[in-house]
Amino acid sequence: MFKDVFALTLVSSFRFFGLFVALPAIGLYTDAFSTSAFLAGIAAGGYAITQIIFQTPFGIWSDKTDKKRVIAIGLVIFILGSLVCAFSNDIIMLIIGRFLQGAGAIGGVISAQIADLVREEKRSKAMAMMGAGIFISFILAMILGPLIAGNIGLQAIFLLTALLNAIALILLLVRVPPTPKIAYTYHNTDFINILKNPSLQVLNLSALLQKFLMIFTFVIVGMELKKHFDITESSLWEIYAPGAILGLLSLAPASILAQKKGYFKQVLLVGIVAFVLSYALIAYASYTGSLWLFVFGIMVFFVGFSIHEPIMQTLASRYPKAHQKGSALGFFTTFGFVGSALGALCSGMLYESLSLSSLSMGVVIVCLLWAAVMIVWLHNPNNEKNLYLPIDSYTQAHLQNLSNIPGIIEWYINTTQGVVIVKYDDKLLSESEILTHLT
Repeated sequence: MFKDVFALTLVSSFRFFGLFVALPAIGLYTDAFSTSAFLAGIAAGGYAITQIIFQTPFGIWSDKTDKKRVIAIGLVIFILGSLVCAFSNDIIMLIIGRFLQGAGAIGGVISAQIADLVREEKRSKAMAMMGAGIFISFILAMILGPLIAGNIGLQAIFLLTALLNAIALILLLVRVPPTPKIAYTYHNTDFINILKNPSLQVLNLSALLQKFLMIFTFVIVGMELKKHFDITESSLWEIYAPGAILGLLSLAPASILAQKKGYFKQVLLVGIVAFVLSYALIAYASYTGSLWLFVFGIMVFFVGFSIHEPIMQTLASRYPKAHQKGSALGFFTTFGFVGSALGALCSGMLYESLSLSSLSMGVVIVCLLWAAVMIVWLHNPNNEKNLYLPIDSYTQAHLQNLSNIPGIIEWYINTTQGVVIVKYDDKLLSESEILTHLT
């Protein structure tokens, strides 16, 4: 299990590093291409627009074919986009390259591939590993992006991105097994069922707001540090590195409370509280002109982001049925990129028209409303268990009885591994009772 998940984690991390690494160099876009803050924001977050368009279709496509093949195609598209960015001579070509990067919309497909390869009892750890990899790639991007762009140039950022994703493609082809062949038996497989789950919709909203804040924060923070505190891009790592360390220190306890104790909702609420505190500090620091208070606010933001990132994918994979995980995670990831696109569109434009104090207080109000929605409509996953049965020990007639047993949530056949997976509510049904029904 570990080698498969680790390889996919590297694939996911290299890809996200390529998306994130351009964010902290936002100030260089305005200088290198003599452009406005608005177009610079589009260049930083423009990949999210095409992610919105292609993420759900990629997820639905992956449910109908080999997810590994879909991931490979997405990586090739991403590499081509990186090369367009690397050799851009103006801001329009750079934006086109970022759009092309985003067209390789495979974030949800990678999550679904992990879900297919790993048994559910170990899936939380696998998803947490991938979430931690995304967070670490984000941290490294925030630190290395300004250093590389400031000392070598923007072209080096995108050439590195192309190289890392070429390595990711090789890892995928060599180290990741094909998607297991799974047969499902359901009376209702409509996509609309995904939309009816209120907890999943709260998670979709959370993905949108979290990714909005990610882009929004690093665009306005980069501009504010350069404009009012005279901090150059090559020095940003000195601010981001301590925040990254705090984020990593908060990663483990947050994951333990969510994964082992089942406090998913509570941990997510703590992350929102961190966002509120972060922007309250940034607003006050902007008003008083205090650099150290401003930096502390950034560090608190890192903590909030690190609390959220490792567990959101895990939680999103717990609600949908097994045969719709690709679609549901694609939809979830789409909402995240809607947030990224809105963050890119709004950040530069709002920064030019409003004070940072006003922007920050607006974010605080939105986060408080977000917390209220989560308190009311998000529910921690039920305590479910899985039973694994050898497929050659039961006839199809025996297996069909499973659909009529109260307490059976779903069942499906993994023909690659030769097992029948039965998910049941252990408060209503025991393993011995299931076996009795099958005899």
